[in-house]
Amino acid sequence: MSIVVRPATAFEDVATLVGPKKPTSNVCFCLSYRIGSKENTSLRGPARADRVRELCEHDPPPGVIAYLDGEPAGWAALHPRAETSFARNRLIPHVDDLEVWSLWCFRVRPGYRKQGIMHALIEGAVAYASERGAPAIEGYPVDNGDARVNLTMAYVGTRRLFEEAGFAKVADTGSVLDGFPRVLMRRALG
Repeated sequence: MSIVVRPATAFEDVATLVGPKKPTSNVCFCLSYRIGSKENTSLRGPARADRVRELCEHDPPPGVIAYLDGEPAGWAALHPRAETSFARNRLIPHVDDLEVWSLWCFRVRPGYRKQGIMHALIEGAVAYASERGAPAIEGYPVDNGDARVNLTMAYVGTRRLFEEAGFAKVADTGSVLDGFPRVLMRRALG
């Protein structure tokens, strides 16, 4: 078993991981923090896929993908914070002027879970952001202690997962997900 994490430049792999089951659906594709709310709401059906295809061609691409034995197994959204809605988010604090990258959404395909994909995604995201010159990377996971998180709401990760990857809590946030507070976690790079 070999896990490799690469930049998300292959649209078909991104679609496999975060695209809707029905191509005409108006959900997901991990666009809500990436683009403005008005644009996100206006994109319907195939236009959402077209927008993501375009993002896969941008530098930097919209995230990283973990491949297990060559198959797309997991997704992590990653981008410079200044180019996301986190730069303007009233609930997630802006703690300083460091040009950090944000890591905010994870998805592991059914059949690939419990194989270390999440850990590989975080390490791959950290490595990619570091290669690109980011001074730090931050995430906004739930602080659930030992309580179970609804799998649907676990897309932001957990505080423990981030701590295991060398991140430290920097601030509380005003955001709550599935009844759990979210915290701002950061890891210095370089």
